[in-house]
Amino acid sequence: MNGYDLIAHCLKAEGVTWMPCFPANPLIEAAARVGIRPLVFRQERGGINAADGYARQTRGAPPGVFASQSGPGVENSFGGIAQAWGEAVPLVFLPGGAGLSGYDVSPNFSATKNYASVTKLALSIDRIDRTATQIRRAFHTARQGRPGPVVVEMHGDVLGRQAPEGAAEQYKPSTAMRSVPFGGDIKDAVAALLKAKRPVIWAGQGILYADACAELRAFAELTQIPVITTMQGKSAFPDDHPLALGSANRTAPKAVFKWLGAADTVLAIGSGLTRTGFGLPIPGGKFLIHSTVSAEDINKDYAVDLGLVGDAKLTLEAMIDEAKAELGEDGRAEDSRTASEIAATKAEWLAEWAPLLNSDETPINPYRVIREINAHIDHANTVLTHDAGNPRDQIMPFYQAHEPHGYIGWGKTTHLGYGIPLVIGAKMADPSKFCMNFMGDLAFGHTGLEIETAVRAEIPITTIVINNLTMGGYDEKMPVAMAKYGVGNQSGDYAGVAAALGAKSIHVEEVAGIGPALEDAKRANAEGQVAMIEIRTRQETRFSTYPDLLVPA
Repeated sequence: MNGYDLIAHCLKAEGVTWMPCFPANPLIEAAARVGIRPLVFRQERGGINAADGYARQTRGAPPGVFASQSGPGVENSFGGIAQAWGEAVPLVFLPGGAGLSGYDVSPNFSATKNYASVTKLALSIDRIDRTATQIRRAFHTARQGRPGPVVVEMHGDVLGRQAPEGAAEQYKPSTAMRSVPFGGDIKDAVAALLKAKRPVIWAGQGILYADACAELRAFAELTQIPVITTMQGKSAFPDDHPLALGSANRTAPKAVFKWLGAADTVLAIGSGLTRTGFGLPIPGGKFLIHSTVSAEDINKDYAVDLGLVGDAKLTLEAMIDEAKAELGEDGRAEDSRTASEIAATKAEWLAEWAPLLNSDETPINPYRVIREINAHIDHANTVLTHDAGNPRDQIMPFYQAHEPHGYIGWGKTTHLGYGIPLVIGAKMADPSKFCMNFMGDLAFGHTGLEIETAVRAEIPITTIVINNLTMGGYDEKMPVAMAKYGVGNQSGDYAGVAAALGAKSIHVEEVAGIGPALEDAKRANAEGQVAMIEIRTRQETRFSTYPDLLVPA
């Protein structure tokens, strides 16, 4: 057994069952020998994004794993790992190294040096007797605290050697550690929320990672405090719940803006509270309670009044106990005033958007596409994701995510094309789900060939491409270049490309064709076939934003 074989045995012990990879790495063969399925993608970023989608759905148990070759493979992987870093996704990246004689010599690309800024830990295996130790450190670090990617550089002149006898049998897999905040801080947090006149909960991706969705719902119902989910936290709280305000990308339902602006107290839980141009800011003048697994997040971007460091599930369990001690077992469950106000605001908002959601125009309005998606899928058994740009900003407020992990929200670093490989990884995590991504024509150009990966690997996903023949909104950002040279316009038959790659492909030109196309795609997926729907749409630059409501009256 050499070092690569030992690493494969360690991966197996950590629960790894498949490994996205590209294009060559001795670990691929070693993984196959122990029953881990290697899956070659069309390029590095696709494989990393697939590992990312898988890790989100498994909640890091196990993390996603990706292997690349040395040199150009490490260089080309940077964007995917940077995306995972920005999105707090637990990944273990296993690239080849240049060897002991050259891994720190220019111009050889050093993974440990160059990835240090976009990983939680950057390791290099430069001694065969430390192989298992470094792999354990990588898996441990990826999952603890704020999740994130870890890189372990593998040098062939080290890992090609004989591994220490018994190392595979002696390997102990990592375990996740959880903690709960100090009881006095829990008591103070609950007291502040119960005395608040207009409190709100800001729930992030950490709720999903901690498997704390049931506890979040129980606490909200007990206290009758409405809930906003972040872009990454969408699906942590049911969008059809009476206390659900919606999800906050830079676009959001009207109720999100209204409650966030008027709130006097905010409980942010499972969120790093990172300020980003792709999310809403929390206005000042509020009592801010910040609950997170990472102490470094507290007072990072916002001045926090009360910090709670600990696992979201354990924290909410403690807050539920404290709230029941103050309010009784049923709490404020009989008080429906907040739910009634939310329902009225939602009705008002949907009435404003009805002309677009119900539009019969040709080319098709993208908001009508979203309405048809909501009408034709089984929300309880679907995993949906968006892509970057206008598709994200359009679908985030209106798509209804009813079950935990039913939506994969992302966008802090907005890599185009993320959606296709991401949903491949989600399907690998739960083959029973209908897995679909919603993207624009520009995004398809980045990772569209990964449709072939899904076909070849028999991973039946559905992709919807809304094709408006241009880069949405860019005629306003660069009017001269657009008017003079048409610089942002594109053309192409994307469904035709998908058909050539082996997928069931459907063109939709009229509103009446959207529903039947979705039904055809579901049937195709159920029969093991990859599906692609290209819908000819108009450019739409109206978005659900109400910035004036963020400023308290």
